Amino acid sequence: MTWRRTALVALAIVFVAAAIELAMGRHPICTCGTVELWVGARDSPKTSQMLADWYSLSHVVHGLLFYPLLWLVARRWPVEWRFLAALVIEASWEVVENTPFVIDRYRETTAALGYSGDSVINSVSDMIMMAAGFLIARKLPVRASVLLLVTLELVPLFVIRDNLTLNIWNLVAPNPTIAAWQAGR
Repeated sequence: MTWRRTALVALAIVFVAAAIELAMGRHPICTCGTVELWVGARDSPKTSQMLADWYSLSHVVHGLLFYPLLWLVARRWPVEWRFLAALVIEASWEVVENTPFVIDRYRETTAALGYSGDSVINSVSDMIMMAAGFLIARKLPVRASVLLLVTLELVPLFVIRDNLTLNIWNLVAPNPTIAAWQAGR
């Protein structure tokens, strides 16, 4: 498969995920009526509504992780197929993440206070962030990918007291000590 075909299939995957989210009743953009490039506050009502926020970094991390994981389990597949597999996984997560069950779970157990799910534009951006992480991991030496991954986990940890690791931890096994630290108590 050529990269041109891969790009067309990737666009179709993103389009289908966005269409599913719209059918689920997700808002295409922020209900505030604006589209902004960046939201820097963790607890802003615009978080997960605009093109990018601190949580967008976790989607780059997804890509940095999917590349070696798919290499391990499907190394005989062409890289284009592994890329599309990673995108299907990410697109599936974006749809599942925006179901009432997961939204409520985030509200109950993570630092995402007042989380109401992603806008479709944010969800599409998250899929693009994962794709960027995957393609970056493909080109960078392993050490550089690991360093980037650690940086993308540590920076939000210190700036907003949250990152992919804590998000997953609190989603799966909530910890009151971590929750108190994240809340600044």
